[in-house]
Amino acid sequence: METSPQHDSLLNRARSRSSTRLKLLPRDDNIFRKRDYIVGIALLLVVVVLWTSSNFITQDMFDAGYEKPFLVTYLNTSAFAFYLIPVIIRLAWKRKARQGVSIREGYQELSQETHYDTPHIQSALDAPLTMRETARIASWFCLLWFIANWTVNASLNYTSVASATILSSMSGFFTLGIGRVFRVEQLTGTKFIAVFISFIGVLLVSLSDSSSMSESPALVDASTMHPLFGDFLALVSAVFYALYVILLKVQIKAESRIDMQLFFGFVGLFNILACWPIGVFLHGIGAETLELPSSGKVVAALLINMFITWSSDFLYVLAMLKTTPLVVTIGLSLTIPFAVLGDFALGNLVQFQVIFGALLVFIGFVVVGTDHSNVDQELEESIEVVS
Repeated sequence: METSPQHDSLLNRARSRSSTRLKLLPRDDNIFRKRDYIVGIALLLVVVVLWTSSNFITQDMFDAGYEKPFLVTYLNTSAFAFYLIPVIIRLAWKRKARQGVSIREGYQELSQETHYDTPHIQSALDAPLTMRETARIASWFCLLWFIANWTVNASLNYTSVASATILSSMSGFFTLGIGRVFRVEQLTGTKFIAVFISFIGVLLVSLSDSSSMSESPALVDASTMHPLFGDFLALVSAVFYALYVILLKVQIKAESRIDMQLFFGFVGLFNILACWPIGVFLHGIGAETLELPSSGKVVAALLINMFITWSSDFLYVLAMLKTTPLVVTIGLSLTIPFAVLGDFALGNLVQFQVIFGALLVFIGFVVVGTDHSNVDQELEESIEVVS
């Protein structure tokens, strides 16, 4: 098929403009990624505050005698289904808006295919996820997320809080190792030292809790009924936590590729439909009986925890996509120094060992948070795509 000289000239000018924009991409992309990184750190700090508040609320609920790890995990995860409400409203609105304008659909489709002015390269890897792809990712995320949270909650019924905290904090090492395998984390000496410092901080705080618990023989006897099984559950939680964080980064890659409300809505829906038989099974074998809350205080604690999970986990995944899996993993350990501040505010006595351990956790987070090796790696990969 022959083309006119005028048409060839237009094509050449379009290619020239596109090439110029591609050459400017690395600098613009560098600014965008580092700004995104800072926003992700800020979102993570909000998550830490919310989760620390949830820990105090859950502790009060358990002190009231309502220890239901499966039910708490199930209700919290089910709360994600509320994200489907705005999604359904938005889809219904779009369908209504398309009625009567079918004549202009061809023109609108053409305008959507032209992306000369977008700041990022549109490729198969950058294409937004379809609803089916989002549902597929949400299905396995729901399973991994539920196992990670349920096992750490259930471990508290079999082992001490100190042991569960120490073993679950091993997720930093698992995240670094698994992230290296999937090439979403660079294994550097700085990161390893930061993870180790943070782990030592968690260890000091947990051992301090363990020594204080040893003063009460009744508590020790109850918590060490099946210590090996409880430790195993805490370790399983650390592994599954690292798995779902890394796989999310591998599958989604960038925040712009996914509708977060749709994703979490599917997670809540799959949890409601697929996980309830587990509760019936646990009730049948007597592991966790199904019973209504015994007081209004417990009901309030359940509802507040559901709201905190509904909002904080959304922000948490957003922070992970803007930063790295290791940053959010170490960042979650900041619940320890924030908890120390909470104890100060409540007038509780805090030991020096706890304060020093919390300081180490904070130092570990600062070291990881200021390491931009992953951001630089992503920038190099984008430059290679452009060239």
